[in-house]
Amino acid sequence: MYSIAHRLSLPLILLLITYAFGFAPVTAKSSSDKAQKTIEERYAQTTEKIISRATSSHHAFERLTWFTDYFPHRHSGSQMLEDAIDWTMEALRADGIPEVRSQLVEVPHWVRGNEHARMLTPYEKDLPMLGFGMSVATPPEGITAPTLVVESFEELEERQDEIKGKIVVYNQAYVDYGQSVQYRVWGADRASAHGALAVLVRAVSPNSMGHPHAGTMRYSDNVPKIPAASISAEDAMLLHRFDQRSDPATVTLYMEAETMEQPALSRNVIAELPGSEFPDEVVVIGGHIDSWDIGHGAMDDGGGVIVTWEALRLIHEMGLKPRRTIRLVLWTNEEIGVAGGRAYRDKVLQKDEVERHQLAFEVDLGVFEPRGFGFVGSDEAFTMLEPVAALMQPMGEMYLRKGAWGTVDINALSREGIPIMGLDVDIEKYFWYHHSAKDTIDKLDPDEVAKCVAAVAVMTYVVADMAERLPR
Repeated sequence: MYSIAHRLSLPLILLLITYAFGFAPVTAKSSSDKAQKTIEERYAQTTEKIISRATSSHHAFERLTWFTDYFPHRHSGSQMLEDAIDWTMEALRADGIPEVRSQLVEVPHWVRGNEHARMLTPYEKDLPMLGFGMSVATPPEGITAPTLVVESFEELEERQDEIKGKIVVYNQAYVDYGQSVQYRVWGADRASAHGALAVLVRAVSPNSMGHPHAGTMRYSDNVPKIPAASISAEDAMLLHRFDQRSDPATVTLYMEAETMEQPALSRNVIAELPGSEFPDEVVVIGGHIDSWDIGHGAMDDGGGVIVTWEALRLIHEMGLKPRRTIRLVLWTNEEIGVAGGRAYRDKVLQKDEVERHQLAFEVDLGVFEPRGFGFVGSDEAFTMLEPVAALMQPMGEMYLRKGAWGTVDINALSREGIPIMGLDVDIEKYFWYHHSAKDTIDKLDPDEVAKCVAAVAVMTYVVADMAERLPR
């Protein structure tokens, strides 16, 4: 027996003993199973405490209500935006956050001015409208012209011979935001190429409720710049019915829109909780502090600002000391230019901090019931983060998926190789209110906002504290 055993390897001897005693062989757990167990063992109790603390209070909702009541129109270049930034920095310091500073950013300065639209024939009717950000103005006397209504860019090309001297109306059906928003962004350029005088675009929303929806647009350099504005879905459909009867409406459009020659000065807000072991490594969280000059920006993106801020405050208040620094960044100028996001990226590159960033996490898709997280990074990092999402079980099942939404300010970081993440929420109604006068605090639920705080706080704390770096 000894001579046989002497010639056998130890693993083979153990396997023979296992079968001899009738036990089924035990296979090694996968790396993801080990990660799951490790994350659960290390963080389950802390996670439960974070979730309990976050969801037992409506502090976030109350702070968001105050913020949007007093600073509703945080438009890029406006005094209200800068006042909101001042208040936020003072409140962060009052929360006891040890490091609060700002980053100066030059931002585009577009001013709406007075504007209106009116249908003159077949009868007179005011058309609620909103000029698109970065649009040019009409002549001082306005533009009065027959309308030509199309449902797609394809129809625009088919009817190109009819366009010259007309106001083109896009009555595009809402498919999803990514597809439908193209008419807002490029509709003026496409129509101008065929001689249109201006464009009116149906509100990019699945549920207009009589409201136009704002947003920014772009011009190329090879066609004349023409005015562009949003009208409600109801009015776009009305104008379309007249057009289909070969009785096109005549509309007057007046806009004083102006892009100032000199950019304005604004600021990114930056607040930090220093890491206990690796203070030079950072987990970035945040949202954009600017909004449109209509509505109150409660969802876009006051909610993202307050939820990430509250996550930082909660971690600090609970006395948690993650290994890495948690850095809150409230970006300016997301709506017209993303200058704040680019300025932060440039500073990261200038200071050679790309490798020091563990994760960048933005909330900019509303603060309704949280569903999970979207992630852009390596497959190895994704596997490491799946167990973190599973920690949210006390609030219900939450997923981690590949691909991220609501991450406009941090996409520039992603292009430098930094992993990024967005919070997924129930967005069924988000685009009802997005970029419109309907974006106000009354559409939000205090309990859902609190759950968003909990989800962000748990993910942020664990990723900042885990011993491992996320693989690139």
